[in-house]
Amino acid sequence: MTTGTVDTSFRRMIEGYSLTSAEVLYRMPDHPSLLQTFLWQFEDIAPDYPRLKRFLDHWEREIEAVIHSVRVMHKGLIAPQEVRLVKDGGVLH
Repeated sequence: MTTGTVDTSFRRMIEGYSLTSAEVLYRMPDHPSLLQTFLWQFEDIAPDYPRLKRFLDHWEREIEAVIHSVRVMHKGLIAPQEVRLVKDGGVLH
């Protein structure tokens, strides 16, 4: 990285992207009584999740497996830090 340029991943964090995990439970047509799991971790923008929505739209159009449920977890990559005083009225070193 040269002086004056911004790292691409840092720029994405500033734009609101966060680490997102999606757990998709699905059923295959040949084994409808069996639930299977697909886990995917990626960067997306909460709460709209445009990348996840594109993926699920693709799944429904192109994949024979039927989605049972989707669980989404996300963690902001940039967040305010918590600061606590160790001792009331004391000096913090």
